Amino acid sequence: MKTHRVGVIMNGVTGRMGTNQHLIRSIQAIRDQGGVAVGTESRIMPEPLLVGRNETKLKALSDQAGGFPIETDLDRALANPDYPVYFDAQTTLRRYDAVKAAIAAGKHIYCEKPTAVTSKEALELYTLASEAGVKNGVVQDKLWLPGLRKAQYLIDTGFFGRILSVRGEFGYWVFTGEHQPAQRPSWNYRKADGGGIIVDMLCHWRYVIDNLFGNVTGLTCLGAIHIPERRDESGTSYACDTDDAAYATFMTDQGIVCHFNSSWCVRVRRDDLLTIQIDGTHGSAVAGLRQCWVQGDAMTPKPVWNPDVDSPIDHFDHWAEVPTNQEYDNAFKVQWELFLRHIVLDEPFRWSLKEGAKGVQLAELGLESWHKRAWVDVPAL
Repeated sequence: MKTHRVGVIMNGVTGRMGTNQHLIRSIQAIRDQGGVAVGTESRIMPEPLLVGRNETKLKALSDQAGGFPIETDLDRALANPDYPVYFDAQTTLRRYDAVKAAIAAGKHIYCEKPTAVTSKEALELYTLASEAGVKNGVVQDKLWLPGLRKAQYLIDTGFFGRILSVRGEFGYWVFTGEHQPAQRPSWNYRKADGGGIIVDMLCHWRYVIDNLFGNVTGLTCLGAIHIPERRDESGTSYACDTDDAAYATFMTDQGIVCHFNSSWCVRVRRDDLLTIQIDGTHGSAVAGLRQCWVQGDAMTPKPVWNPDVDSPIDHFDHWAEVPTNQEYDNAFKVQWELFLRHIVLDEPFRWSLKEGAKGVQLAELGLESWHKRAWVDVPAL
């Protein structure tokens, strides 16, 4: 069997997402399964080089993952011809310069979102990659979540009829660090460090909406700093100067209204940390991370408004769960496999750095809408 070995520089992999989703559950998992199968005669095997600033953390991670080589000098890693692919999972503020340097070194690019701090920089990265002739992509993991793939199936098979609206609820309570340690890093709440939930989550909502419900053409967004003070990893109090919640409404070119609430200050009383309700003329669905429930027109109860008595209808009845008729792999791993096939086999990969720039653009316009307290159009990039 022929093996196509692909060297991948993995920068910023000591962070939570870089370690868990990209190294352990994607690259290591691909290696454990014997690579990405290409028919019955060959396979693609990623060969990671772990790059970061902290040699101690890198070595510990390498030992945990199976002894991968490490490097603390990015320039030296980029000069190594054995690694034609550059992956970036650093904090957003570090991404633009590193990706730009990787493009200049002739590396194919795959990176986390947001791809840059501004849409101008994000679009520049796409332009530079296109001019250099290097393949490029951005992580858009939620498209491969089992719940959303089931929702996509319902759309493709016409279950909804005409889709009218979409309601997304994302978030959970992030502890302030006062009585319990916070489960998110403190930089998330500091503007100077690239924090803020609008910058974080509107990049996700852009690709979810664009791929399932039509291209976003306009939005209104209200941000909030609900908790103005938290405690950092050392227990020291600090001021939170960027948004920890966002309430946004988007319109698409298909006339679908999409409203998404995103919050790190909400206690969950719903099916999952992310739920997306899709309402159509013939039926509705609620998709979580892994499950999806549907209610068709014939199974829709007929409530009558009467607040003076307990409701005779249990509104969780009359919903049916979409069966899991296939196995769903880790969403990050699925896209990694598609990107590796794109590198080796030149198969199509439409989730380019331009799509990443669209996400940064939407976050930028969300902040503009909040500050202007106005509806903002979304121009084509």
